Amino acid sequence: MVTRHWPRNTPREETVNAFVQAYGTLGYRLTLNGAPEAGIQKLALYGKGRLGAETPTHAALQLEGGRWTSKLGTLEDIEHDTAQDVEGPLYGNVICYFARPRPLPPLF
Repeated sequence: MVTRHWPRNTPREETVNAFVQAYGTLGYRLTLNGAPEAGIQKLALYGKGRLGAETPTHAALQLEGGRWTSKLGTLEDIEHDTAQDVEGPLYGNVICYFARPRPLPPLF
């Protein structure tokens, strides 16, 4: 899941700690849940493996209305009602959530 667009000065590895650091460079911080909050953008990180040592496999972004969006491999982006809607054998389960202030839309 680590891409060529990985932030500098963060571990280039598929661990939860590395993803916490990488998302931190974009202003995201760990949060307790994926419940919608006004003015807050959330991410759900999915993983598979032993509890506490999961390997990240996927991430979903919460849209402004509270639904989620995911890029499923080379397929088109999809929208889903809850972060748990894409849990299963392919991506595993949500292992943590991140939040940051929602970016302002461009002026033009």
